Amino acid sequence: MISAAGSSHNSGPDTDISRRFCVAPMMDWTTPHFRYLARLLSRHTLLYTEMVTTGALIHGDTARFLRHDPLEYPLALQLGGSDAGELAQCATLAEKYGFDEVNLNVGCPSDRVQNNMIGACLMGHPDKVAEGVRAMKEATSLPVTVKHRIGINGRESWDQLCEFIETVAAAGCETFIVHARIAVLEGLSPKENRDIPPLKYDWVYRLKQAYPQLEIIINGGIKTFDQCHDHLRHTDGVMLGREAYHNPWLLAEVDPVFFERPAPVASRHEALASMLPFIESELKRGVFLSHISRHLLGLFHGQPGGRQFRRYISENAHKAGAGIEVIETALARVPECSKALPADA
Repeated sequence: MISAAGSSHNSGPDTDISRRFCVAPMMDWTTPHFRYLARLLSRHTLLYTEMVTTGALIHGDTARFLRHDPLEYPLALQLGGSDAGELAQCATLAEKYGFDEVNLNVGCPSDRVQNNMIGACLMGHPDKVAEGVRAMKEATSLPVTVKHRIGINGRESWDQLCEFIETVAAAGCETFIVHARIAVLEGLSPKENRDIPPLKYDWVYRLKQAYPQLEIIINGGIKTFDQCHDHLRHTDGVMLGREAYHNPWLLAEVDPVFFERPAPVASRHEALASMLPFIESELKRGVFLSHISRHLLGLFHGQPGGRQFRRYISENAHKAGAGIEVIETALARVPECSKALPADA
């Protein structure tokens, strides 16, 4: 893995990226190691980083937070923040490090981020979001997008959602990734906020009808390709989160199904074998095997030998000195015949 700062990657508005099928930014999950696997399975899915706060980028180890492999492109950086100047500074960094898009998080319901005016609480401050978007647009040639909820408790009417969209669009945002639930900022945990507030997909469809000039991507509770096709009749793109992480093999069918392009790998075995050199290079950098292998556990989801694969890695990857042989031994426990089975989508 290398830092892409100063890379020749063709970022910016001319970059041919599609948001027809995306994998959501997820804390602790959409790390560089998972994204590398996802890219081996699909060349055209748009991938997102975990949310990185502006404070971490400006005052922390910038290179470490923005480190990624060029194989991961197309790749968007998701920022958490609300200060326009800091967002602009981080948007400049996103372009410098070769990302294809910079996305502002207006959906995370965590108490920790609320206290810093980050995430879903910004739904109550559309002018502040617009100010941040405008500053980022002025600082970079990259597309600037916003991922948000359909509302927050106490501010959850259709008119208030439209006010948010119109205010932020007037600042130059053309792409809205909409999690079709409100966020309840008091009384529900982040996990509960992903399940308990009811999904209102029809609201996202109505947004596309009301603002046809905007790109509207739908997110929230999507698990199957049939659901994706239903949503794509009403929106410009779909974003999957947990299902793509827990059952990553479904990504292997994305390119032929959604982009009319050939699948880059024919089997789970081939995908994991292709990842071994990358894993070895990460181990040489001092990364613990368990930090990489945890993202591989879902690759044989629902397959013969999948449980033995997961168990062997879980029991051995954390041991001192664990190396590539743990992955190879686990892989040998899965019969090759599983490669002929279709994606669980």
